[in-house]
Amino acid sequence: MTAAQQAKRFLPALIVFVLAMAPLFSSNGYVLGVALDIALFCVLTIGLNVVIGYAGLLDLGYAAFYAIGAYTTALLLVHTHLSFWLIWPIAGIAAGIFGVIIGSPTLRLRSDYLAIVTLGFGEITRITVTNLSITGSATGFYNLRPPVLFGTQLLSTDSYYVMAIAMVGLGLLVSYLLRRSRLGIAWMYVKHDEELAQALGVNPLASKLWAYGLGAVWGGLAGAVFVEAMTAVSPTSFTFDESLMVVIAVVLGGQGSLYGALLGGAIAVGLPEIFRPLQNMRLLLFGIVIVAMMILRPEGIIPEGVKRIASRTVRRSGSGRDARTDT
Repeated sequence: MTAAQQAKRFLPALIVFVLAMAPLFSSNGYVLGVALDIALFCVLTIGLNVVIGYAGLLDLGYAAFYAIGAYTTALLLVHTHLSFWLIWPIAGIAAGIFGVIIGSPTLRLRSDYLAIVTLGFGEITRITVTNLSITGSATGFYNLRPPVLFGTQLLSTDSYYVMAIAMVGLGLLVSYLLRRSRLGIAWMYVKHDEELAQALGVNPLASKLWAYGLGAVWGGLAGAVFVEAMTAVSPTSFTFDESLMVVIAVVLGGQGSLYGALLGGAIAVGLPEIFRPLQNMRLLLFGIVIVAMMILRPEGIIPEGVKRIASRTVRRSGSGRDARTDT
């Protein structure tokens, strides 16, 4: 690969990075606040993109993992003296463990049945944290202690925005590597033909569990930063509407597309803010725009070149023996 080809390959990533850093130079707190919301939402779309885009699993309760990460963080901040930098990965791991526990019995289901079960899981999680006293019931937690870095408390929105952007960058890198790994190849076969994948030696349930668990981890990590940025948490932040918006963002951007997940997340959060001056009409216009985009670009705004990747994979694997995996 020539230097020019390499530069062209990484140009989109450079453009995304420059656009992501732009809000830090704004003196408008509202702009930076919206940028933080977009960045955290993009972390969620990256996680759900692994579940829907890579493994082909429709999850309508993804906000549950967001909530698990948020409440794990809040509980540890209130009842322990652990540093946030240790709590942060714990929140992601906790969400991933719940993903595996819930996924083990439910991922044997397909299509509409899986969607209904995941929707129920999301609502059960929200109702549970609303009614348990240990989670603060409907009030939740507030005035949570902020993270401390090198002896300084992180109180500004800029700090949390940088944290969110770092998660977005790490999520893109991990997603990129996963897509080209043996596990990513297994997901591709399972998504398009589960019976064929099984015939080639792929364990469909294990592959789905990996996707569901890894996707849940990113939801938990985003929930941890969300809690600290808001200094509070309550069940109203994790409704079905939140799960639905993440699904819309992934489908709108392009299932399986890395940059599509980012663009979908930016549109899902940013477009209603652009229409905010229109007050009560803004959600109607947002819905019209989304429907129009779906009609004009049913494969997504930035569709993933699945056929191209699949053909390259098949050529490399010959008869498909490289796709055989127990994962």
